[in-house]
Amino acid sequence: MAGQRPAAQRGFDIIGDIHGCAHTLERLLDRMGYRKVNGVYRHPSRQAIFIGDIIDRGPRIREALHLVRDMVEHGSARIVMGNHEYNALGYCTRARAGSGKTWLREHTPRHNRLIKETLEQFDAYPHEWNEFLEWFYTIPLFIEDEDFRVVHACWDGDLIEKFKALQGGPYIDDDFLHASAAIESFAGQVMDTLLRGTDLRLPEGMSITGRDGYVREFFRTKFWADNPRTYADVVFQPDPLPPEVASQVLTDRERAQLISYPIDAPPVFVGHYWMEGEPAPLKSNVACIDFSAVKYGRLVAYRFDGEKALSPDKFVWVEVERPEAPDYPTSEDSVAR
Repeated sequence: MAGQRPAAQRGFDIIGDIHGCAHTLERLLDRMGYRKVNGVYRHPSRQAIFIGDIIDRGPRIREALHLVRDMVEHGSARIVMGNHEYNALGYCTRARAGSGKTWLREHTPRHNRLIKETLEQFDAYPHEWNEFLEWFYTIPLFIEDEDFRVVHACWDGDLIEKFKALQGGPYIDDDFLHASAAIESFAGQVMDTLLRGTDLRLPEGMSITGRDGYVREFFRTKFWADNPRTYADVVFQPDPLPPEVASQVLTDRERAQLISYPIDAPPVFVGHYWMEGEPAPLKSNVACIDFSAVKYGRLVAYRFDGEKALSPDKFVWVEVERPEAPDYPTSEDSVAR
């Protein structure tokens, strides 16, 4: 199949978190030479790879999902699951009897707020939403090609190998989804690590209030840090640590919790982290391509052609216009299938 050819024979365009910014995605695809053929975006010699988080927050979620799914189903794109697709599955799946819960992902005020725009935009199309929920099960957690890797938030090689041995491939099923509702379980650790990243607990009694208003007792960490010494060497999140915390030296126990990404491993691409500024590799073989599109940042892609060392020159992006598009489709005919 053409989509499985090695990178040396076909270029790949890895595209960051979309979050319902469908018009911006169309502009980015157009800039990279993709054109609509029979209603589906295609490139004559390249394939798009979506990093996940197509849904939630943005104004044209339904349109974005149709666009992306059509590309995937016609072989002009691939995709990995984002934490928001996973969250949607849990939010919309009833817990099994005896679990003590009604839904796998409880309908708390925060969870309601995160999925609000998605459910509202599909309110008149419940059959479509159910189809997309089924489609989410067909999305792999990661892509592992000979020349590169793609995962939404964190490449944990040991965890991925154990997952493949259990599941026989990169996909979850209904049983795994239910098992993952327990965060301390193996399934819970897989979904939390690969789709949300790694973290460390803050010192006793300390918490951080993020720009989103959410109070956290943990901070997100790099999975590629080489020989880190302090919290500042490993922190990787939009909200900075207080200086007195950032300078704290990592304990042996904390260092043992961290994972690393070898410098000789194939390039890996992630999204998820709300980056800002000029896109550039985080390391010669690590790149984040989420640059806060839905917060009027940039929708970014990396144009990969098999290189072992990633280059700042291979990033391409479009600025997100204000507003991206306040009027999402309201009729059955407004979204091409």
